[in-house]
Amino acid sequence: MPKINSPAELEELRKGILSKRDPNKSCIAVCTGTGCLALGAEKVVAALKKEIKKHGLEDKVDIKETGCPGFCERGTVVVIYPEKICYLQVQPGDAGEIISQTILAKKVINRLLYVDPTTSEKAVRESEIPFYKNQMRLLIGNNIKLDPKSIDDYLALSGYSALAKVLSQMPPEQVLEEVKKSNLRGRGGGGFPAWRKWEECRNAQGEIKYVIVNADEGDPGAFMDRALLEGNPHSVLEGLSIGAYAIGSRKGFIYVRQEYPLATENVTIAIKQAEEYGFLGENILGSGFDFTVKVHRGAGAFVSGESSALMTAIEGNVGEPRPKYIHTSKKGIWDRPSCLNNVETWANIPLIINNGATWYTSIGTGGSKGTKIFSLVGKVNNTGLVEVPMGITLRDIVYKIGGGIPGGKKFKAVQTGGPSGGCIPEQFLDSRVDFDELARLGSMMGSGGMIVMDEDTCMVDTARYFLDFLADESCGKCTPCREGIKQMLEILTDICGGRGREGDIELLEELSEVIKDTSLCALGATAPNPVLTTIQYFRDEYEAHIKEKKCPAYGCKELVSYYIDPAKCQACMICLRSCPAEAISGGKNQIHVIDQSKCTKCGNCFDLCPPRFDAVKRISGEPVPPSLPEDERVLVRGKE
Repeated sequence: MPKINSPAELEELRKGILSKRDPNKSCIAVCTGTGCLALGAEKVVAALKKEIKKHGLEDKVDIKETGCPGFCERGTVVVIYPEKICYLQVQPGDAGEIISQTILAKKVINRLLYVDPTTSEKAVRESEIPFYKNQMRLLIGNNIKLDPKSIDDYLALSGYSALAKVLSQMPPEQVLEEVKKSNLRGRGGGGFPAWRKWEECRNAQGEIKYVIVNADEGDPGAFMDRALLEGNPHSVLEGLSIGAYAIGSRKGFIYVRQEYPLATENVTIAIKQAEEYGFLGENILGSGFDFTVKVHRGAGAFVSGESSALMTAIEGNVGEPRPKYIHTSKKGIWDRPSCLNNVETWANIPLIINNGATWYTSIGTGGSKGTKIFSLVGKVNNTGLVEVPMGITLRDIVYKIGGGIPGGKKFKAVQTGGPSGGCIPEQFLDSRVDFDELARLGSMMGSGGMIVMDEDTCMVDTARYFLDFLADESCGKCTPCREGIKQMLEILTDICGGRGREGDIELLEELSEVIKDTSLCALGATAPNPVLTTIQYFRDEYEAHIKEKKCPAYGCKELVSYYIDPAKCQACMICLRSCPAEAISGGKNQIHVIDQSKCTKCGNCFDLCPPRFDAVKRISGEPVPPSLPEDERVLVRGKE
């Protein structure tokens, strides 16, 4: 690769890359992000390559292995260019038909298209699919268009033009001012204005300063940062380089969690390619600006996502938080000024520089600008990665993009902000999604986790689940977090197990306030959010668990029992065969009975009993009706 020594040479390189590419040449883009790889994307790629070779099309058709385009529910995702035909749930066995029909015969394969479950209409292009057309995909929209291991693909899409612009036209102060005008707020959790961190770090004493990408994404169900690093690592590197230039840093770190091997691989390749082209290293683009980047792999601790703990880990120590009497922007890594933002925040910087702060602030709400990426998971039809403008309503995300709740179930709540976020009930579905509104509801933006819950979700058990996660992930350094979360978890476990007592709700509220006010870091300070919001919005469920020993959602095993209604049992033996504990007795033409002493309350019998029979009953807080004696269990066929 030739080293690029000026913005002019960069533009010449870009023109050279584009001149060698035929926009009308067929290209099959296959998502090979982690989600689609788990669904067999590698086999799809191999099958497509085999078919291309079989038809002698090596010079006429390209295969592009891309990052995640977001629709993980329907992977493996394949997009055919230049027609932009989008195929979903593609299997290796579909490769022959894709080549013979779509590539050669120019026909669309209807069975691989998205079908609207309501109207039965088919969508040919990605932009026609409701999941996509209701988004604003500024950051992840290019994922399906480029090979993350190819810097030329990124350059072909105007990559590194923002870096060239700042190095040749904008003094560091002007870059900082543009970011300030954009009102970009950190996407990693608290929504702190990015420019303030930058400015404080720039003004801090000391010549050696560091910039850091926080890719320690530990929230259950969250994969926004992973998708960006896997799918478009150069966008993050470009943003980081611009930030380093504005701050006066010469060295950067990308802290990637251990569980992200593909993200680590792709960003490592991107760094090497950027160094070879001269976008990293010494005298970048002939500007006199020097900047290098190192990847640091985390050890898997959730708490290491906290800024000071992350910096402690980079130093080679155990990733534990430390008191922030002095901000890390003044004393961070090795007590030197350090500016940390998450992956998504850095990826926004090239957009702001190329398009201007005025353009950026035209998107979003008064206090929250731009777009936000969420991982939409849980009890929703269309799970995956979504990017939406700030200010969109929760209802639009769940129903227009997510496609609503599976099985015709009723929406109950949505949990935002990861394990430290809060649960928002149906009455606030029309609330805008931005930093301030979510905080007002008792939740938070967090890094972008969004878990949808339906009527079958127990909110007490949900709070218990998140506290269990946080108790396990607490580093134990401070007493309020270490002991307080543990005590709250024990109370919640007792409530879910039917051992709750009067006063437990008030005790949870009191413990929550103490932990919030006295914990060392944000893990402890935000840990009570799931508990406080579920008490605030679903207090009746807590009271039912405590007073009636009943779980209204039938989610707490110890409070649920199953029995077979003898008046409805048809002796079909489906439940008997499916019981893993062999707790059901009966036989052909004999009414079945569940032995409560053996029943593990797995719910298999309830789920598998044919709806037309409706014989297996589920109860909570009530005694199980007595079963028929052995000699009265013969099924009377005349009643069928």
